[in-house]
Amino acid sequence: MIKTPFLAVDGIIKLYDENENFKGIVLIERLNRPFGIAIPGGFVDIGETIEDTVVREMKEETALDISIESLLGVYSDPKRDERFHTASVVYVCKAYGNPIAQDDAKEVFVYKLDEIPLDKLVFDHKKIILDFLNFLE
Repeated sequence: MIKTPFLAVDGIIKLYDENENFKGIVLIERLNRPFGIAIPGGFVDIGETIEDTVVREMKEETALDISIESLLGVYSDPKRDERFHTASVVYVCKAYGNPIAQDDAKEVFVYKLDEIPLDKLVFDHKKIILDFLNFLE
């Protein structure tokens, strides 16, 4: 039997109001282990594209309809998830509205870029957020 890493997606959701004013990025407090603050995301289902997965997962965890703006990167360090080896495809996304915690999200937050609680992020999400902030420059 072939064993491979679990394939996941994460979405850095840039949230805007109806006047195109940037409100911040959406992060969740995880309902399940490992507990902490995280970028919303989840696992790719068999028969599903990665792009469809990020749209579905963002909707399931935040109730937001997103559009994909760009691919930030692929994160595959075998130690990035304490549960098992995962590889995550991370997208930069855009959304409007008010996020609502759902599914695996206990709470949902919108953080201005200079207020992101980097030390509370789980997995390798601190690295991902720092890469995102560098990507913006």
